[in-house]
Amino acid sequence: QSQSSKLSPLLYRRAGHVISENQRVKHAVGAMRSNDLKLLGQLMQQSHASLRDNFEVSNFALNTMVECALSAPGCLGARMTGAGFGGCAVAIVKTELEIKFYNSVKDCYRKKSSLNPKIISCNPANGVTRLAPLA
Repeated sequence: QSQSSKLSPLLYRRAGHVISENQRVKHAVGAMRSNDLKLLGQLMQQSHASLRDNFEVSNFALNTMVECALSAPGCLGARMTGAGFGGCAVAIVKTELEIKFYNSVKDCYRKKSSLNPKIISCNPANGVTRLAPLA
């Protein structure tokens, strides 16, 4: 806060994102350790919103994918991933609703963008794991 007057509004928002993202990561570690997937999902949503609004590294395709994921059955949280400006998002989905989630996101994304998304199902692992497309 004390140095905020030395930054442009854009740089101030971006610095704020970095600081708040560090806090979210710390909270996410705790959420994962305690298996609090609801909190982890909320943190993912906050992260995406900050990347979009404060750091300004999202785009229509990513925002649409995240919106479609968040509105789909079984989604606990979603956000863009990677360096930004690309087309990758990650979501936490209840296993028993995976197929409904897949179909909902696919249909939603097609309607909003006229594009066919590639959705890959994977499980978290302690190391390298094989990813397999759902369709």
